Order: sequence, then structure tokens, then C-alpha cells
Amino acid sequence: MGDAPDSGEDEPDAETDGGVRAYTVRLELVDEPGELLRALAPIADNGGNLLSIHHQRGNITPRGHIPVEVDLECPPDRFDDIVDALRDAGVNVIQAGEEHYGEEVSVVLVGNLVETDLSNTLSRIEDEADAVVQDLSLAAPEGTDGISSARARLAIDSGRSEEAIAAIRSIGSDKGLTVVEPLLGGEA
Repeated sequence: MGDAPDSGEDEPDAETDGGVRAYTVRLELVDEPGELLRALAPIADNGGNLLSIHHQRGNITPRGHIPVEVDLECPPDRFDDIVDALRDAGVNVIQAGEEHYGEEVSVVLVGNLVETDLSNTLSRIEDEADAVVQDLSLAAPEGTDGISSARARLAIDSGRSEEAIAAIRSIGSDKGLTVVEPLLGGEA
């Protein structure tokens, strides 16, 4: 970027001379026709170039939406505009930033999961462990009043797995749950 403001004609050169960075944006979309296309339009409209889209229609977030991870590249000065445009379009942006979640860890929680409020447990994991619950499987062979188990697949920033596991252990301890960890996933 030059010292003096120029016309917008110079901006495309910044994009082609290596002045772009890769970013990952995690979205939650409603399972309705056209939602993915609606979510991608603000990226292109604001100078973003799509690198990859990870969309698993069969997976549902704890809020009942479909998780979508979009890798894109753009000049750094346009990234905030892209995120703002997504939010202005009504797209639920869960995470936006340069750093792609580099680790995936699965943990198993065992105990009275329903009685101790599974939804609250998952929310605390996302907040306190700074992780994203990507997938959840629940087994309750004795019904909701008995001991049950849940396998949670979590996305965590690279280098933060020990901190995240410690936070999950603390949450488990608070709620009287046994935490079986880590079950490595992803690239491990």
C-alpha cells in the first residue's frame, strides 16, 4: 500500500503481488435451499477468493444448524469487511480469523449427562476450553435417568489441546462426570 491514496485501480495489484492472506471462517447455516450460496456471496462480493468449503449436511450443531468451514484468501484490509458483510446478510459467523483450527480431539463424557444439563456442559466446553463442538454422539442405554455417555469431537486451535483438555477436565469435575481423553482425530 502506498503512502499517498491512489485511485481504486491500484488495489487489484495488491491482490496479485502476494498481498493476500488465508483465513478460515466458521459458519452455522440453517438447512434450507440456497443458504450456502447466500453465505458465499458476501465473500466474493467483498474481494474474497474461496479456497475450500467443508460442508457436512449430515452433521448438526448443538443449536440445530449445519456447520460450514470456509477457507478463503483476501487482502488483510478486506477481511473485516467480508465478516461484516456476512453478518449483515444474516449469516451466523461462529469464528473468523487467520488461524485455521489445527487440531481435532475427541473426548468421551460419562455420567448423568442429561441430569447435569448436557447443553450447559457443551456450552461451557465451547466457552471455557475455547473449542468448537463439531460432532456429538450420545448413548443412554438406561434412558435419560441413568448413566449415559457422549463422544464429542472438538476443533481446537493448534498448540492449545493441553489447555482445552484441562478445561474439560475441570468442567467434568464440577459436574461429577468422568472424562475419557484424548481420542486423537483429524490429522493425527
